[in-house]
Amino acid sequence: MTDLTTQERVSQRVPLWRDVVVLKWVTQVFLLIVVLGAMWFLANQAGDNLRARNINTQFDFLERPVDIQLSEGIDTLPNTGGRALWAAMVNTLRLSIAGIFFATLLGVVVGLARLSDNWLVRRLGSIWVETLRNIPLLVQMIFYFSVLTTLPRVGLGTGPINGWLHISNKGISMPRIFIADGFYQWLVVVLLGLIPAWLVRRYRQKIQDQSGKNTSPILWAIGTIGAFALLGLFVHPAFSWLGAVFGGIADLVDSLPNAVPQIGFAALAVGCAAVWIQRFLSDHRSARGHLSLTDDDWFRIAFAAIASLAVVFVVVSWSGLSAWTLNSSRDLFEVLSDKFNVDGAARPFDAMRPDIIQKGKFPNYGKSGLTMSLGFASVFFAVVFYTSAFIGENVRGGILAVPKGQAEAAKAVGLGRGQILRHVVLPQAFRVILPPTGNQYLNLTKNTSLAIAVGMSDIVQVGTTVFNQTGMTLPVVAIWMLFYLSCSLTISVIVNWFNVRMKLVER
Repeated sequence: MTDLTTQERVSQRVPLWRDVVVLKWVTQVFLLIVVLGAMWFLANQAGDNLRARNINTQFDFLERPVDIQLSEGIDTLPNTGGRALWAAMVNTLRLSIAGIFFATLLGVVVGLARLSDNWLVRRLGSIWVETLRNIPLLVQMIFYFSVLTTLPRVGLGTGPINGWLHISNKGISMPRIFIADGFYQWLVVVLLGLIPAWLVRRYRQKIQDQSGKNTSPILWAIGTIGAFALLGLFVHPAFSWLGAVFGGIADLVDSLPNAVPQIGFAALAVGCAAVWIQRFLSDHRSARGHLSLTDDDWFRIAFAAIASLAVVFVVVSWSGLSAWTLNSSRDLFEVLSDKFNVDGAARPFDAMRPDIIQKGKFPNYGKSGLTMSLGFASVFFAVVFYTSAFIGENVRGGILAVPKGQAEAAKAVGLGRGQILRHVVLPQAFRVILPPTGNQYLNLTKNTSLAIAVGMSDIVQVGTTVFNQTGMTLPVVAIWMLFYLSCSLTISVIVNWFNVRMKLVER
């Protein structure tokens, strides 16, 4: 028996039932069909069981009137269930965003205090961390609520700054700065300032690279934007003509047929898939142009193409999506048209002092100031103080993770203590600080659901009232899940983006 040459062995085809590539593809497609079939079967079974028990899972209650009064928010007397849940979502987002911001600032201060050379400052930081993080958050909320309820009643003299800051058993009210009618014209001036700011930063960075001197390109760019913002306070009325432009766009969108958004979404889906496949092939091509792809690479390419075709199918078959897109776009441009069609002398910003009104026997805060109710203030202080203790430990651990030799080398070249901290220690410590701090942001957002204990109208409290009145427990719980999932994914995307930006790039 003669041995086969290499060319002859390669030319022989392997049977399909023994081909590794065929087996991998058949297995993956089969598992995909099994998973989809199982999901379809379970969904049908769940639907049959719910219908057998007369459990309604429709979302029509969002458009039905409800008898709910919120303690605070953009709408304290909502006329529908959907409006009530939306106002509660806004309250939760306000609390979460403000809590994340102030907890981060306070956590950085606490973390630096724990590393201070001053004994008193270091001990205060340790007491803050060890005390607050070991007391349950719910206990802290109830404690702050109890303390606030013991404050004096609302009056003209309640608060450390009479007329500007009021602290009483009705909450805390302070001056409110808000955007006025001329804000959008002023914003156009600021956006135009981004172009020269980018050029200035690029120029200052070039000088720094050539000379080696610190030219502060970021500070110069911020200063340029600030100069345009200051200039915009005087020249912003010149952009009122954009109102007519947005009005014309709204009329144009209103005249478009439903097929236009369908074609646009389909082209966008196919285009994104084509660009991704092109970049994927380019990344796997060698310097000589040779393309080497594994079976998994081919599967990714096929999946991207199939996903784009699935999007095209959904867009074409779902006509309501096109109608909603056209209506929403028209409403958006109409709103922008109204925002720009204002008096030329309108100011971009305005401010209001807190006021006290008395319609009956008891005085109360008016709508002029920025008011924190007892529930909001209790939850806010609790989540900020509680989360700052954990963030402080993250900051301390991240700074200690930087080798001491880095600081000693920076000190040897003449950098001051503040410069060492800003330019050497913190940039390296952020890589250690950011991942656990992102988890604390997620915990803070989810911990706001405890606001029901102090009567704040967050999404959990309002949702509970809605399904008690309408009996739609499962739809309300689904809205809760979708809302908190959206918040968690948003925070994760932002934190991961910063993680990617700060990771070390190996050469």
